[in-house]
Amino acid sequence: MESRFSVQAKCGMLIVKSFDKRMVLMKKVILIPDSFKGTMSSREICGILKEQALAVWPQAQVLSVPVADGGEGSVDAFLSALGGERVKIRVKGPCFEEIDSFYGILPDGTAVIEMAAAAGLPLVGERKNPEETTTYGVGQLMADALERGCRKIILGLGGSATNDGGCGAAAALGIRFLDEKGECFIPVGGTLGKIASVDGSGLRKEAKEAEITVMCDIDNPLCGEKGAAAVFAPQKGADEEMVRRLDEGLLHLAQVIRRDLGRDILQLPGAGAAGGMGGGMAAFLDGRLQMGIETVLDAADFDRLAADADLVITGEGRLDSQSLGGKAVVGVAKRAKKLGVPVIVLAGDVGDGIEPVYALGVTAVFSINRVAKPFAEMKKRAKDDLAQTAADVFRLIRAMKCKE
Repeated sequence: MESRFSVQAKCGMLIVKSFDKRMVLMKKVILIPDSFKGTMSSREICGILKEQALAVWPQAQVLSVPVADGGEGSVDAFLSALGGERVKIRVKGPCFEEIDSFYGILPDGTAVIEMAAAAGLPLVGERKNPEETTTYGVGQLMADALERGCRKIILGLGGSATNDGGCGAAAALGIRFLDEKGECFIPVGGTLGKIASVDGSGLRKEAKEAEITVMCDIDNPLCGEKGAAAVFAPQKGADEEMVRRLDEGLLHLAQVIRRDLGRDILQLPGAGAAGGMGGGMAAFLDGRLQMGIETVLDAADFDRLAADADLVITGEGRLDSQSLGGKAVVGVAKRAKKLGVPVIVLAGDVGDGIEPVYALGVTAVFSINRVAKPFAEMKKRAKDDLAQTAADVFRLIRAMKCKE
């Protein structure tokens, strides 16, 4: 008979439920936290947790799987978790300038590309203008990976400076965009309305053969008040009038794609990601839009990795009702629940309305905030607070007495 206990106490939002005796002596622990935005990267968190876990269970196998969300740092997160190589090449930047860029190739030959490495907002500096920026360099990264034999590509969307619907990337891979005179050109956000037709016959053979997974954590449609231009273009430098023009351009692009390629992306959830690149990758390359955490779990072979684990630890900067929409914590918890593995969540802050996470597979939630202070002050001590909280959690588990 396994001994179980249930404790519920609100002290720093601590809730512990249904631990069993196998957690007393840990043989295998999986660490898979999201980053604490503006405070600690996922890789840093894994390092802190691993140190504390080994201090309590020196013989345990502690495996780290840093979570990538598709934005800046995703390539390094995947390489850190799974190994592989970082490939450096020169491509076109968001303003068509030559820049140094990179992507990763995992041990199984999968290429990991973050569009921010070629079309990211930080790359434009003070030149923000989503009517003129391009994703062409992203397509060059993909083309290089294909030339190296990669037939699986994970493309992370996030942090873009663009609003071209992915046309630039598609052009770099052989898709032709023609104006009313039949002349080929590379569309940008401000010239989408000039597209008279799209010719997909020139798409690289390797691209047609490739399996492309697009990391996309938003479900915004391509156009409208919740579309790419209205929601995201202002932070890329667009004023109200430019937002209107960009939205009209994306609508026109969707209509031409439906007519010429037979793909309807207008209401596709996630099509509005990264200036419409979500929709473009689905239409031009048959890319599969998928939540970032699901992509990470699949790439890391989480189900096999965690099948014999004693404990999974995940977390994020703030756990609240929005976390229920499919972010790291819930994604991990659902998978672990199917495997029967307990899940502990360590969060920088815990909001109201999180109770449903327990039914989804979370065993216990701990806030790392040890004193009541504003975030600006708390972020300075976040690493120490995380280490101390983790140490307390692990000691609690070790101290549990279970009888046969």
